[in-house]
Amino acid sequence: MAIKLENVAIAVRDLEQTIAFFTDLGLSVIGRDTVSGEWTDTAVGLDGNHAKIAMLQTPDGHGRLELFEYLHPDAIETEPTLPNEIGMHRVAFSVDDLDAALEIAATHGCFPLRGVGTYQDIYRLTYLRGPSGIIVMLAEELQK
Repeated sequence: MAIKLENVAIAVRDLEQTIAFFTDLGLSVIGRDTVSGEWTDTAVGLDGNHAKIAMLQTPDGHGRLELFEYLHPDAIETEPTLPNEIGMHRVAFSVDDLDAALEIAATHGCFPLRGVGTYQDIYRLTYLRGPSGIIVMLAEELQK
């Protein structure tokens, strides 16, 4: 059986704010829609499902994020996840210039959880808290 990762979906508090964050980092919006109806209730497993969605793609065309802002039922606020919690952990991106990416993130009020680390002289990387509490890892390859 052939399999490929299609996308990672993330429910967000504010779709426009989250799109701005990820497009400023270099992703592009490749589609937008508002979805509802029996097919979404069935596929998602949530009755009365009605959401605004946007599909974003990395410049290389291989990575996609699908962002959802629920209109109905109301979104449920939860505490932001911690890096060691079971479940969806983070979304990670390689960047050409980590310092430039962090400057962009800062314009959105998003800063590293602690700082920037170096993994075996291979990557400089950090986790930051993005819009809606999403943990985002940014990594710059050092041996290009």
